[in-house]
Amino acid sequence: MRLFAPADIDAALSFPGLIDTLADAFRGDVVVPPRAHHQIERAGESAVLLIMPAWSAANAARPYIGTKIVSVFFGNGARNLPGVMGAYLLMNGETGEPMAVMDGNRLTLWRTAAASALAARTLANPAAHKLLMVGAGGLAPFLIKAHRAVRPLTDIAIWARRPEASEAVVAQLAADGIEARAITDLEGEARTADIISCATNATQPLIQGRWLKRDAHLDLVGAFTMEMREADAEALERARVVVDSAKAIDEGGDVAIAIAEGSYAADRIAGTLADLCQGRIPPHADGGEITLFKSVGVSLEDLAAAIAVWEHGSPA
Repeated sequence: MRLFAPADIDAALSFPGLIDTLADAFRGDVVVPPRAHHQIERAGESAVLLIMPAWSAANAARPYIGTKIVSVFFGNGARNLPGVMGAYLLMNGETGEPMAVMDGNRLTLWRTAAASALAARTLANPAAHKLLMVGAGGLAPFLIKAHRAVRPLTDIAIWARRPEASEAVVAQLAADGIEARAITDLEGEARTADIISCATNATQPLIQGRWLKRDAHLDLVGAFTMEMREADAEALERARVVVDSAKAIDEGGDVAIAIAEGSYAADRIAGTLADLCQGRIPPHADGGEITLFKSVGVSLEDLAAAIAVWEHGSPA
């Protein structure tokens, strides 16, 4: 059994390639059982354990089984540890033999950013050039690079509660030859952004629907519990909403919270990422349409990314 560290995953993946891989996966035949979501009580804090399986259909040419196990400890920041940690187990789909264990955090960063870019590739204005990144955590540089792979971005702004965190991401991107700027005026930048990508731990809305301009695309990634929220109900009301899976309707923040409080109706959701990839949802419409993508994470994405990593070093 092989171990894939973060550097191995980075060497195997690129955003143009992974975005196409996810599109193929959403058009394919993969079994995605409901993920297990367990609350873990600890003294003075709460934690979450997620178990996310998926496997290739029986008729797949090279079948695989995969499971991601993720822990979310909200107090880890005080310990100078990541709040989210995990591992991915990839198995032979014909025999069940374990083949690889992959760094779950790195795999999640890649697939989450690629899924957002996959949605934006269809929903965002093709001429979108101004990106606002809300949040400066580990996902921020991945989301920025993924969106750059699908839209001609020439102006990238980064906002975080701590300005020094935004500056750190700007420096990290500069090392990769990507120009960005740290900003403090969230509302001002949001009002002019073509794409707004949010990846935060916010519990109260950061983005107000009234700020969104005509043709804006809002990418909501961070709120994955019912205690978290990155955009208000007005943002949903003004937008054509696509979710990565039906779990966004009852699990995770933003859409699920708005439905639970009665400020948004589930039947207004246009569809899922699979619907988008299979052509059941129309692409970006000219004339000022606002679009919104809500991501809570789909195990199909993890399996597709893990297979891409494995087959990069083990071609057919």
